[in-house]
Amino acid sequence: MGDFIQVAVEAEFMDGTMRQVDVDGHELLVARADGEFFIADNRCPHLGGRLSKGELDGTVVTCHLHHSMFDLRDGRVVRWTDWTGPVLTVAELARHPRPLRTYQVRVEDGFVFVGPEQLPVAEAELPY
Repeated sequence: MGDFIQVAVEAEFMDGTMRQVDVDGHELLVARADGEFFIADNRCPHLGGRLSKGELDGTVVTCHLHHSMFDLRDGRVVRWTDWTGPVLTVAELARHPRPLRTYQVRVEDGFVFVGPEQLPVAEAELPY
């Protein structure tokens, strides 16, 4: 992605909605939350589930597969998975917690654009 690219029409997104868009071979998630637009990778960094099939609560998206949660404002890991005990330990060994990649967003003249630059990635702040 070189320049800002149009990915959506602003009026097609009610607050609290999200959907997948494909841009230059990249599967992205476009979401509108708390009156703002957010764009991130649509694939969960945990096990690759499509985040667009999950839940959106404010700016936090939850993967439908293993319930990993990410804040769309900065990609921060809110919860890596809801697994517990030995299963969680094995899951962490297989895949260390990684933040979600998020991208620049611009809204102009009723259209939503994704920028060429990835936003700074937040560090995971996990309780374990």
